[in-house]
Amino acid sequence: MRTNRRPELGRRGEVLAADYVKKQGYRIIEQNVRSRLGEIDLVAQDKDCLVFVEVRTRRAGDFTPEESVAGPKQRKLAALATQYVQKLGGAESDWRVDVIAIEIDAQDNVVRLDHLKSAVGEQPD
Repeated sequence: MRTNRRPELGRRGEVLAADYVKKQGYRIIEQNVRSRLGEIDLVAQDKDCLVFVEVRTRRAGDFTPEESVAGPKQRKLAALATQYVQKLGGAESDWRVDVIAIEIDAQDNVVRLDHLKSAVGEQPD
């Protein structure tokens, strides 16, 4: 019987991404923030900018992780970020949504980690 390793792969990617952003000088505020709209993988502070990080982890050879963050997913991420900022009372005016794309090979080695800043486009007005 084959087990579903996707959740395990996703969790590993989130740990790798959190370690990566910390090394870049970001301060992680929250992880796995859930709401009725969905989930934000990481909420971090990069200097004076609030950053919402979507982590996409795939096996090398599959389609690239960033390919899975297309139109509908981008709109959902923007809505999640907007909802989060509104819950803060709009106090954080400077924010963006980044994507961290991670590829892992069959031996569980990280073959690529790319940080795509402002990957979801402009913040809504």
